[in-house]
Order: sequence, then structure tokens, then C-alpha cells
Amino acid sequence: MSRKLIARRKRLVRVREAQHAMAVADTVRAEEQVNSLSNNVRRLERVRSELFEDRSMQLGGSLAAARELATRLEQAGRQLDGALYDARKIVVQKQHRQTETNREKEIALRLEDRAQRANEQALEARLAAIPRYRSMQQRGTE
Repeated sequence: MSRKLIARRKRLVRVREAQHAMAVADTVRAEEQVNSLSNNVRRLERVRSELFEDRSMQLGGSLAAARELATRLEQAGRQLDGALYDARKIVVQKQHRQTETNREKEIALRLEDRAQRANEQALEARLAAIPRYRSMQQRGTE
């Protein structure tokens, strides 16, 4: 195989490595998003649970306001649950893409190695085909 083919294979390897690095970065970003949403869900749950911890005498107006706040926190929690579900689906998709790019990178590396080996074998065959100077001299004197 030619040097041009080896150069193309090396370029392909570099492209595949860049694609894999981008897929890893996308996966990490998606996982960070899931962690952020999970943290927000926990904080909402904590705020909602702390809302009614004070069992002292409350006026009707403050109790109604607390109930309204609890209802809104519950609604926000449900919305965050939906967003968290979607974010987890995105993480799975990003992980699949990362696996695909890793596989493509490994294929490109194998192709590059195969091209290198073929080039070395061709070079060795050419060298073996060239008659040796000494052997030609010895044949000439005999």
C-alpha cells in the first residue's frame, strides 16, 4: 500500500479520535445536566417538606399561602421529574453515540495498522527482490 493510503488512514484516525472526544464531552455535559436536575428535585422536596414543619399556631391566611406554595412546589417538582426523565434519555443516547464513535475509532486504528503492515511487507518484498551485491560478486567469480 502506498504512503498516500497510510496518510489517509492517519487522517481518518485523527478525525475519529476528535469525534470520539466530542462524543465523550457531550456525554459528560448531559450527565452534568442530569445531576443538576436531580439536585434541584431534591432541593424542591426539601423546601416542600420544611414548609409544614412548624406546627405552631398559624393564621388562616398564612396557612392558605403555605398550601398555595406547596401546590406550586409540587407542580414544579412534577415538571422537573419530566425534565429529568428527558435528560436521562438524552444521556443514554449520548452514551450510545460515544460507543459508536469509539467503535469507529478502533476500526480506523485497525485500518491504519493494516496499511502500515502492508506497506512494510511491500517494502520488505522489494528489498528481498533486489539482488545482493556480494552474492552477485561471488557468482561472478565462480
